[in-house]
Amino acid sequence: MIKVGIVGGTGYTGVELLRLLAQHPKVELKAITSRKEAGMPVSEMFPNLRGRVNLKFADPSEAPLKHCDVVFFATPNGIAMQQTRELLDSGVRVIDLAADFRIKDVGVWEKWYGMEHACPDLIEEAVYGLPEMNREKVKTARLVANPGCYPTAAQLGFLPLIEAGVVDVEHLIADCKSGVSGAGRKAEVHALFAEASDNFKAYGVAGHRHLPEIKQGLSLMAGKQAGLTFVPHLTPLIRGIHATLYARLTKDVDLQALFEKRYESEHFVDVMPAGSHPETRSVRSANFCRIAVHRQQEGDMVVVLSVIDNLVKGASGQAVQNMNIMFRLDEAMGLEQIPLLP
Repeated sequence: MIKVGIVGGTGYTGVELLRLLAQHPKVELKAITSRKEAGMPVSEMFPNLRGRVNLKFADPSEAPLKHCDVVFFATPNGIAMQQTRELLDSGVRVIDLAADFRIKDVGVWEKWYGMEHACPDLIEEAVYGLPEMNREKVKTARLVANPGCYPTAAQLGFLPLIEAGVVDVEHLIADCKSGVSGAGRKAEVHALFAEASDNFKAYGVAGHRHLPEIKQGLSLMAGKQAGLTFVPHLTPLIRGIHATLYARLTKDVDLQALFEKRYESEHFVDVMPAGSHPETRSVRSANFCRIAVHRQQEGDMVVVLSVIDNLVKGASGQAVQNMNIMFRLDEAMGLEQIPLLP
């Protein structure tokens, strides 16, 4: 059994990790930390876990994290980098669901996240945990930087086009919409029911923290600097991301065949039939990315529609997928949940 610890188990990604790991056949949950809620039974905060998770939240200083095989950080940005080195030195593998190790350029990271990085030397070692790009590196990683939600949906949508070299990578557009759970489990006015319900708005148009992460991934795919216009939007949904991606074709290609071939062996990427329009509800609570590719009026513009659940394939589910790869388990183990409808 894999002994697992979770740091920061009180947020939406934390409870999603608990939901998935509690039913994983090869996992033993050893510790869940929260300074504020130390001593509280997990099921008291999250009644959906009653009878499945019998642990209490523990103070991080007292939790047996060094006795775990892997520790997940489901914490705000800036927390994992304070504790990761000590865990790695103790032989514990780390999967960070925040952004502490995603961006390789430390200066860029510090600019966008507004703080000094505590262990910049570990950034180079960290493996970016998008399995469809870096599966072989994840297998041997000690430290995995789990991708963000918008970056997951956008990169999986653009990946076949950029790898095949059939689009202009200098003028890509990602028009993305997210449910309110993407902002985390905290009290903020914009996420209040009366503010977010029956409303739709763009935000972060001048610059969003996920922009450098997406551009980094697209540039690695292309082998040169990619240009990206990224505009996120907040929608009155709890879960879900819908990414509408635009690129100009530079070569004539059978787009449907290109996407089907690229993802034919990927368990968690579903290329839908030609002409499809994937819906966020089709991936709710499941670790799937569903993709459809369109070419409008046989012109030179390709439109890719990519949908994920921001808390699963966009966060905790992908983290469990990475854990499975790191410990040489079936990649889909514990992640076969059917999406919820209605």
